[in-house]
Amino acid sequence: MSEQTAVIGAGVMGETLISGLVRSGHAPSSLLVGERRAERAAELEERYGVRVVDNLTAAREAQTVALVIKPQDMGAVLDEIAPALRPGQLLVSLAAGITTAFVESHVPEGVAVVRVMPNTPALVDEGMAAVSEGSSVTEEQLAYAESLMSSVGKVLRIPEKQQDAVTAISGSGPAYLFYVVESMIEAGVHLGLPRATSTDLVVQTLVGSGAMLRETGTHPTVLREQVTSPAGTTAAALRELEVHGVRAAFLAAMEAARDRSAALGS
Repeated sequence: MSEQTAVIGAGVMGETLISGLVRSGHAPSSLLVGERRAERAAELEERYGVRVVDNLTAAREAQTVALVIKPQDMGAVLDEIAPALRPGQLLVSLAAGITTAFVESHVPEGVAVVRVMPNTPALVDEGMAAVSEGSSVTEEQLAYAESLMSSVGKVLRIPEKQQDAVTAISGSGPAYLFYVVESMIEAGVHLGLPRATSTDLVVQTLVGSGAMLRETGTHPTVLREQVTSPAGTTAAALRELEVHGVRAAFLAAMEAARDRSAALGS
């Protein structure tokens, strides 16, 4: 859609997006990166062949600008680049909790805004991103925002009112799974396994279970029941998880994440 796409914010997620765009066929000459640190700029230019400029130049020259910055920095960055923005331009915000209304209130009228909630598996092209449109986004612009995120994983289009829940489920979700993996590895060590052995067992179990969910399309309850023999080892373990309220704890945790996402946007 556009000749120039800019990525403002060259942290882990920003670089992940840049890398994915280059791998998916975007010419490095069509990509601008907003980055102030000279050493980091040189690193990105050498690694990806992109042109690194200041934020204002990136906003002025690009038709699409992806804002891959922390929520608490969004207001300041928008105020910085607003003088360079123009109607018809597309802003794609990847900041947790920041609403399209907040972004639109800081930029000229007619600038199109799309809100995205990505997650860190984008680092290995297995990301899950949810996109929502602002008040003046065309179908072409929304599709282009989706194409940006599809370079590093799967994309869903959702109503913006669902974004805080998405943040709680998939945005923060990798941390929950890593926490479970960490706990299972520690349990293996407690049960007498070498740490390396326990790690291999748990990681491959997670990878294999995820593949079963995705490739079979079977409901997780059915898959769980297939592993759970009456009066068997799995049944004994699941009983302990229920006794300790693990299911309720997950619900409470995700409600807390949802509420925090909503607070970031207020």
